[in-house]
Amino acid sequence: MSSSPVSALPAHLAVNVLDASSLLSAFGALGIAVVLFAETGLLVGFFLPGDSLLFTAGLLCVPGGHGGPHLHLPQVLAASVAGALAGAQCGYLIGRRGGRALLERSRNRRLHDGAVRAEELLARYGHARAVVLARFVPVVRTVLNPLAGALDVPARTFTLWQVVGGTVWTVGLVLAGYALGSTVPNVDRYLLPLVALVVAVSLLPLALELLRSRRARQAREEAR
Repeated sequence: MSSSPVSALPAHLAVNVLDASSLLSAFGALGIAVVLFAETGLLVGFFLPGDSLLFTAGLLCVPGGHGGPHLHLPQVLAASVAGALAGAQCGYLIGRRGGRALLERSRNRRLHDGAVRAEELLARYGHARAVVLARFVPVVRTVLNPLAGALDVPARTFTLWQVVGGTVWTVGLVLAGYALGSTVPNVDRYLLPLVALVVAVSLLPLALELLRSRRARQAREEAR
């Protein structure tokens, strides 16, 4: 006897939104689009696992199974790109309508730190490079889009470069997971360390930027 939607509800409610495998098992490619939309378009989505989700999804597209649901590569790529691009554009529009006010209301320190890094990226690298680079830095990719809208980054410039950055980020990570799963036998045994490595690498630019800012601040204080 098949289970009713009501009886299936607790299983969906038990999904761990911080765990890529749990999200993919519950929602498949649709979950990828929703998560990436929230992470890149809504300030409340800064904690979501975009990098690990994309990498794990690519791994689960390899025929033969890797300890999880089998996904289809074209669907995953389409959902990833659509969610990331639509989310960024939504975030930009939110910023145009009051992004700074939303940031100021938040008491989350990570969100405010990410906003500072995003503003530094825009000032240091210019609009085009900052929009692309932000895609590869957790939290920063969440806050830069509304911040770009709040700072009146031209809509045409933002749209062009968020499409470039979003496509490279999503397709690159999905294909990296797929390539690794296709070439390394039983790679699912090392899934957790691999995901941890992906997250660590994605945090590296932010860590280097923080270190650089700290050294610059110390140099200014010593010069006084």
